[in-house]
This record gives sequence, structure tokens and C-alpha cells, in this order.
Amino acid sequence: MTARDAESVDWIARAGTKAKGRRPDYFEDPAIDRLLSLAMALAAEVSVLRERLDTVERLLEAKGGFNRNDIESYVPDAAAGEERGEATRAFITRVMRGFQQEVEAMANPDPPIMDWVEKLSKE
Repeated sequence: MTARDAESVDWIARAGTKAKGRRPDYFEDPAIDRLLSLAMALAAEVSVLRERLDTVERLLEAKGGFNRNDIESYVPDAAAGEERGEATRAFITRVMRGFQQEVEAMANPDPPIMDWVEKLSKE
């Protein structure tokens, strides 16, 4: 998409369009699914803002000043890309940790308390 094409797109209208197909249901309560969707959308926005801030910081450090075009045209070098990638992975890990803990708990459920009592009484 060229810059001219991008200027003619109504991004707000496009953001409000409904996706094709049915929304997936992850939880019994649809309100929780909507809350998850909202949280993931906010996390994505925060991730984008973090990268944009990183761009601003790098331009300030390199040039001492900049304009909007400098921000829009900035392409990180390999080292900056690696740093951003690592920061994004760490961010996603923090955001998704609660879900990961649930998955881990389902894979390795705690034994019932009576199993522990029996085991300890034999020692």
C-alpha cells in the first residue's frame, strides 16, 4: 500500500468492521470473551506505543531532535530490532503469564490433599 492509498483509507471505519465468521468462544461467559478481546487489543496498542517510544528515544539519542517524518520513516538496525524483539517477547510473557499458569496447572494438576496426607503419613 502506498502512502497515497493509505491517506484515502478511513482507518476508523475499517477498525469498526466486523470480522467474517463467528467469534471464537473461549469461556462459558461471553462477557469474559469480550473482556479478553479488549485486553488483547489494549496489549497490542501498548506494544505499538512501546516501539514508537523506542523510535523517539533512538532518534533523540542519535540526532538530538527530529520531526514526524523521521519517526514514520525510521527503520531499526539489526541490533535495535533484536532489542525490540526481546522487549516484545518479555511484554507478551508478562501479559500472558496468568493464562500460561492456567495451562500449566491443567497439564500438572495438584494431587488431592488426601494423597499428600497418605504419602506424608508413610514417611
